[in-house]
Amino acid sequence: MIRALTFFLCGIILLGSCKNSETEEAKNSEETVLTTKYYLIRHAEKDRSDPENRDPALTAEGTSRANGWAAYFDTISLDAIYATKYVRTVMTATPTAEMKKLNVLPYNPADLYNDDFKNSTHNKTVLIVGHSNTTPAFVNKIIGEEKYGDMDDTDNNSLFVVTLRKDSTEVEIRTLN
Repeated sequence: MIRALTFFLCGIILLGSCKNSETEEAKNSEETVLTTKYYLIRHAEKDRSDPENRDPALTAEGTSRANGWAAYFDTISLDAIYATKYVRTVMTATPTAEMKKLNVLPYNPADLYNDDFKNSTHNKTVLIVGHSNTTPAFVNKIIGEEKYGDMDDTDNNSLFVVTLRKDSTEVEIRTLN
C-alpha cells in the first residue's frame, strides 16, 4: 500500500514537472516563432501615353491588377502598408489598404530599410509597394546582400516574400497571374 502510494505521488510530481517543462518549451517556441514578414511588389501597369509625365496613374489593366493584389491579400493579415509617394504606387496599394482599413504610409526610396522603418515594422506583417528598381533593392537591404537585380519594366506581377525570424531569413518569389 505504501509502495503504491509512493508510486502515485512520484507520478504526480513527474507529471507536474513535465507540464512546467512543456510550458517553458512552448514559451521558448513562441519567442522563436515571432516573425517579421514583408510582402514587396512593384506598382501595377502605369499609363505610358505621355512620356513626359514622371508620375502617371495606372491604366485600366493596372487598376484591375491592383484589385487583384487586394484579392490576393484578402486572407493575409497585414499590420501596415507602405508605398512611395508616386501616384502609381499609391493607386496599387489603395484597394488592399481600403479592404484592410489601413492607411498607405509613405517610405523614402532613397533611404530603404532604415532603423526607423526596421523598428516600426519589427514582428509585423507589411506590404511594401515600390518600383522596378526599388522593390529588389529593398529586398537586398532587408537581407543584407546584393542578390536581386532590377525587375523587368513589364514585370508587374512578381511578389517577394521576405520572412525574418530570430535565426533565419527566407526570400520567396511568387507570381500573381
